[in-house]
Amino acid sequence: MDNPKQPTEPDTPFGDEKISKTGDKVFFGLSFGAATLILVTLGAVALFLVKEGLPVFTASDKSDLERGGDSFFGYVGPLVLGTVYIATIALLIATPIAVAVAVYISHYAPKRLSQTLGYFIDLLAAIPSVVYGIWGITVLAPILSRTLYPWLDDYASWLPFFGSDVNVSTSGRTTLTVGIVLAVMVLPIITAISREVFLQTPRLHEEASLALGATRWEMIRQAVLPYGRSGVISGAMLGLGRALGETMAVAMILSPADGYFWNIITNSNSNTIAANIALQFPESSGLEVNRLIATGLVLFIITFGVNALARRVADTGFTGADG
Repeated sequence: MDNPKQPTEPDTPFGDEKISKTGDKVFFGLSFGAATLILVTLGAVALFLVKEGLPVFTASDKSDLERGGDSFFGYVGPLVLGTVYIATIALLIATPIAVAVAVYISHYAPKRLSQTLGYFIDLLAAIPSVVYGIWGITVLAPILSRTLYPWLDDYASWLPFFGSDVNVSTSGRTTLTVGIVLAVMVLPIITAISREVFLQTPRLHEEASLALGATRWEMIRQAVLPYGRSGVISGAMLGLGRALGETMAVAMILSPADGYFWNIITNSNSNTIAANIALQFPESSGLEVNRLIATGLVLFIITFGVNALARRVADTGFTGADG
């Protein structure tokens, strides 16, 4: 019997071989140009922020920039705290929910239901931030101020985050309210990435776990979650970057004050960098504009670091499947 015909090698293999086809050349040029354009744009933004923010540090007379004797770093310090604090709260709320939703869509829900839920989750990303701000200040804030905040003040005041050293907010315009709204906003990002990573879990790993007598949840805990660990972390970091730069929703809901505040259920809250720029820019002039742009440079550095860390986690490809 003749041996079956062996598959032939492709005429134009990829890799280090020279690209010969016209379509490949065009696609390579377009993709390379797009990547270069992103780098140029990013560099231009960084150059603009440095150029416009530099006068704050080099100006001979900074008296009009000092508030209560604070330097620029004293001015931006509470803003950095508010930015990171609110984004962290949003991430802590959104990540467990997003992972749970991703697991249900990928391994529990029927196909038709999983597709429908996926569409609704993705639809959350299309809602403008101003709509989230209106929802937060008109619907969520009054509900929290009447129900959750008094309960936290009564039973959790021993924690510094809910301490009763100041009065609990009656308007709901607090750090926690903003954190919950941002959690809803970043939920689609973390859910979408986690769902796709969970669906890529090797079928053999899942079947091997089930063959050893594991239940569906034990299989997910042993095979799916470890395999998708790096994807979940990357999605969470990207969601954190989204929360760090949110402007309109924070500006509409939060009741900001100058200083460092840890209590998240009062009307005294550290503002975020993005919201502070949006609120202060229309009335600023001269060096005050340069100071706001300098705070934007600080936010740029923080966000760039978060996204670079997320990229590094994704590139490592660390998963529990290797262990």
